[in-house]
Amino acid sequence: MTTNRPTTRPTRFRPTRRVLVTGGAGFIGSHYVRSLLGADGPGGTAVTVLDKLTYAGVRANLDAVRGHPGFAFVRGDVCDAPLVGELVAAHDEVVHFAAESHVDRSIDRPADFVRTNVLGTQTLLEAAIRHRTELFVQISTDEVYGSAESGSWREDSPPDPNSPYSASKAAADLLALACHRTHGLDVRITRCSNNYGPHHFPEKLIPLFITRLLDGLPVPLYGDGEHIRDWLHVDDHVRGIELVRRRGRAGEIYHIGGGTELSNRELTGRLLKAMDADWDLVEWVEDRKGHDRRYSLDCSKARTELGYRPRTDFASGLEETIAWYRDNRPWWEPLTRSALVHPAVPR
Repeated sequence: MTTNRPTTRPTRFRPTRRVLVTGGAGFIGSHYVRSLLGADGPGGTAVTVLDKLTYAGVRANLDAVRGHPGFAFVRGDVCDAPLVGELVAAHDEVVHFAAESHVDRSIDRPADFVRTNVLGTQTLLEAAIRHRTELFVQISTDEVYGSAESGSWREDSPPDPNSPYSASKAAADLLALACHRTHGLDVRITRCSNNYGPHHFPEKLIPLFITRLLDGLPVPLYGDGEHIRDWLHVDDHVRGIELVRRRGRAGEIYHIGGGTELSNRELTGRLLKAMDADWDLVEWVEDRKGHDRRYSLDCSKARTELGYRPRTDFASGLEETIAWYRDNRPWWEPLTRSALVHPAVPR
């Protein structure tokens, strides 16, 4: 059901491109929207955000661009075919972030992930085909590959997902590629490593640990803590997405990584040191079901074709992220005090 329509843009604004961004009130999507409409953005771009404003969609994430003449917001569901059709018809391009993304939640309620991540993506793709959309960028994840014992995945590595979340994202990617091959839709897929940075919903590892340590509360570490992730600052991620949107090739997948592989134990040690906290605040908890051991992306394709390289040093990026949460309690405290954070998080 449609809850509202786009705000009217002043007639003086004459965009050269109209981009529909789904999930644009979330962590990564809002960073992307602020980047597009910021001083360093491409200019002449009108952006409409479609977001259902579920628990992880925060209106305040878009406050910085609400006064921009090229910005409009619609609260709605990517599974709402009439609304999606109306919006897609009015835009040149779609950048699709909207997704259920927390693995623990997918284990508890997989049907929600199938609905949003698979059916929602198919609804958007059908509208894009029907209205001859010029470009469809599908935002995906390294988790579709499963777990890497050694080496790094290339874009032609086969999907081998191990959680309902990653399986739903793999399915969405395959649907998008099928639409390219069957209908000629210009689909480009990005798969990223683990993101961090400001505005991250506080149930994911880094913001969870930061906000709890700021309050002197214990932090949960799964299993033996030796699960390895590659960390990518959200600014580098959205810059990579924009390179794919502007310079990528139809029907191609591009990896966007940060180049900093750390075990969760190592990351915990860095967070504790940066926040002057001790290991006695760490609670070792039962490992997640089907927990992938290691993720690692080969990003040479994006580097060679698009000139992508991460710019944010992890140490300084982590320091800046901690400072943002320290200075923005009004943003995250209502979230952590509500029932929105997943119950697997110790309180």
